[in-house]
Amino acid sequence: MSLGIVTLKKGEGRLLKAGGAWIFDNEIDSVTGTFENGDIVLVRDFDGYPMGRGFYNSNSKIRVRVMTRNIDQEIDEEFLRMRVKNAWQYRKDTVDTSSCRLIFGEADFLPGLTIDKYEDILVVESLALGIDKMKETILKLLKEVLAEDGIQIRGVYERSDAKERLKEGMERVKGFIGPEFDTNVEIVENGVKYLVDVKDGQKTGFFLDQKYNRLAMHRLCKGKRVLDCFTHMGTFALNAGIAGAAEVTGLDISEYAVEQATENAKRNNLQDTVHFRAADVFDELPRLAEAGEQYDVVILDPPAFTKSRKTIKNAEKGYREINIKGMKLVKDGGYLATCSCSHYMDYENFTKVIGQAAKSAHKRLRQVEFRTQSPDHPILWAADESYYLKFYIFQVCDAK
Repeated sequence: MSLGIVTLKKGEGRLLKAGGAWIFDNEIDSVTGTFENGDIVLVRDFDGYPMGRGFYNSNSKIRVRVMTRNIDQEIDEEFLRMRVKNAWQYRKDTVDTSSCRLIFGEADFLPGLTIDKYEDILVVESLALGIDKMKETILKLLKEVLAEDGIQIRGVYERSDAKERLKEGMERVKGFIGPEFDTNVEIVENGVKYLVDVKDGQKTGFFLDQKYNRLAMHRLCKGKRVLDCFTHMGTFALNAGIAGAAEVTGLDISEYAVEQATENAKRNNLQDTVHFRAADVFDELPRLAEAGEQYDVVILDPPAFTKSRKTIKNAEKGYREINIKGMKLVKDGGYLATCSCSHYMDYENFTKVIGQAAKSAHKRLRQVEFRTQSPDHPILWAADESYYLKFYIFQVCDAK
């Protein structure tokens, strides 16, 4: 039983009361009891009303991350098993589970923890001290739950190497949890084969969140000339290729990413139609426009241009610029897929910027559809940080 009690100031805890999980340092009136950072504490409102239980960390601006609203609920192995089982059942209900995100932090009521499954390998990222203490127990329970469905996990790799850990007073760590294994793992998504590098690939090795957005492009790419910008491992380009595109070009600034993407093209016997080259997309698109190049489909999947509220103006400028350049390369009546993976560039802002870009490029946009992240990255209402991916498909028409 935890001895720590956190009492909120009057009128604070708005995020928590709306359904979120975070309590910030400036919302707390008092902290009493004996406990260590990372331990579970009881949370009460200013008048003593019980708000729930969560783990505390005095090093972080997010002082408490709430695990349960039930003040009497022990955060024990049985509780964690219930959370893990619920998360797995939800994935079975909503997505192809061969490779997917199994645990998505706050949206799965396990704050600060991400676990991805690539076939029979798990990759874990822990960004909060309290959940870090439970990490190995959660992994053990997850393996047991998966085994009940006949899925044997061959190995676990940790990618807790993000800078966010420093804000929690934790070191950045990376390496095997348990026996070592080959960290290049082959997965199949939407019929496309990839070799995922879970050790040195971006984030946990692969961007699973765009799975169904990539699939949505299949029907638009058959027989078409396609340009995929910021291609990374060639994901959108290869989906276009497998869907029967006549010719696909993928651009990325990273030589390593281009090498990976080229290998993935060979893996899918697409080397004759899908080609990649290293280029700075911002410089390359105007060069292509000047050369008179036109495409049936242009895909813009840039990295996040902002990771804080302070840099939103610069991010708006970046998204506006790249969308103007992209639209100018789309044939009249062709298609543009464009997205933002920054939580801080919200739906309204991103939509406004695309409208401004269309005006500047003298294009008219007909919206085909608007999409978000794959359902294995669930958006928990009231936990705004869980909603980050915005994905538009437009038909681009000349303004005439």
